Amino acid sequence: MGWKERKEVARDLREIYPAATVEAAEQRRDEFSAKWDARFPMISKTWRNNWTKVIPLFAHPPEIRRAIYTTNAIESMNMSLRKVTKARGSFPHDEAVFKLLYLALRNIAQKWTMPIPHWKQALNCFAILYEGRMPAPES
Repeated sequence: MGWKERKEVARDLREIYPAATVEAAEQRRDEFSAKWDARFPMISKTWRNNWTKVIPLFAHPPEIRRAIYTTNAIESMNMSLRKVTKARGSFPHDEAVFKLLYLALRNIAQKWTMPIPHWKQALNCFAILYEGRMPAPES
């Protein structure tokens, strides 16, 4: 797949996430399939096989969904943590792993310069939906 095609495929896939309902997302998924299955059938097959893992996203309000699908921070953090633990090989005990991860998280957090997009709106929704489970956001 060339770079131009990759960008076009990604753009068409991005149409699925912001759909207002599961039904609308399914329609956009089917439109993607109709357009790209001839060239890249595994993309649609993967989406269909994992659809039950995708649809819980649509149970959240748009503010939360937007913060989820526009965020790569979690993936980036996980990659950084894997990189740190992989380099060590083995650890003498569990506490050594926890200390290493703590120090790695401190270093990772220092690199965060941009806030998560739409985080304030998502945080407000989380506080309403999960009242008592998390502190109310500051104004």
